[in-house]
Amino acid sequence: MQHLTIPAGYVPKLSVYETQKAIEFIKQSFPKNLGAALNLKRVSAPLFVRTDSGLNDNLNGVERAVSFEIPAAGGVECQVVQSLAKWKRLALKQYDFRLGKGLYADMNAIRRDEEVLDNLHSVYVDQWDWEKVISEDDRNVDFLKDTVKRIVNAVCNTCDELKWEFPQLTAEINRDVTFITTQELEDMYPGLSPSQREDEFARAHGTVFIMQIGKTLRSGIKHDGRAPDYDDWELNGDIILWNELLGRAFEISSMGIRVNAESLRKQLAEAGCEERAQLPFHKALLNGDLPQTIGGGIGQSRLCMFLMGCAHIGEVQSGIWDEDTIAECRRNGINLL
Repeated sequence: MQHLTIPAGYVPKLSVYETQKAIEFIKQSFPKNLGAALNLKRVSAPLFVRTDSGLNDNLNGVERAVSFEIPAAGGVECQVVQSLAKWKRLALKQYDFRLGKGLYADMNAIRRDEEVLDNLHSVYVDQWDWEKVISEDDRNVDFLKDTVKRIVNAVCNTCDELKWEFPQLTAEINRDVTFITTQELEDMYPGLSPSQREDEFARAHGTVFIMQIGKTLRSGIKHDGRAPDYDDWELNGDIILWNELLGRAFEISSMGIRVNAESLRKQLAEAGCEERAQLPFHKALLNGDLPQTIGGGIGQSRLCMFLMGCAHIGEVQSGIWDEDTIAECRRNGINLL
């Protein structure tokens, strides 16, 4: 509970029943807006993948995936997905998506080793995971920025539609995105931690996209970890909003242009895991058998939480919390589901 934030005088804008109606509205409205903005079609996605496929996301490299065996399939070992970053790229090929077209899916994950359970973080993760086929010529910063702006507009349009349906809601989002690299952010705030830098920059600009996450900065540290085998660390980033209620930066999306063969080899070497090049997914990519893509994930509970002005992610998803957190939230009018 030491990480719990209780906003002074917090009162939920919606009842528990109204909250469920608003969640339904957002989960119907936003995918339509996102699909129209990026030319995406919905597909079904797996809850788990074979451990030996190389398709699961290893996040920062230390999180343990939830694993189990399937006796009826010959005892094959599987893992609950931690994201669909690699699976989506393979699906684009298998489903015959062409240049300029993409997919999105509802992704549900269990991240058992989440270090902190607080207002924004839980063990359960739900996202709209999306991926789109691009050309080699699209692998540039301008294309990345244009895609970010389209996503932010989809979020803002959903916010406007939600407030029309629920006039008591008051969320405001700056449609103008401010872009900055992690190195520029470090140079600007050298005495602050990465999360503190995000807070200061988001406070000043409202809607920001922090680029080049995963690479080592001149200070010798990384702004944040990224697996070496999906995002190109030169062409990725996080969409962050300023959350006035919680007084902090509020990430809603991690995304980026994906690795090609060259950047995959480079990043595997830098991360010290070149052996992954022998996994089926990585072999296909290195052999040129997979399309060039851009993709990311947009937090469903995160977006609902922000648009409805909720103080805790447990107000929009049913999760597991320690008893002290449950009691403190109850005392302060925060309705955990």
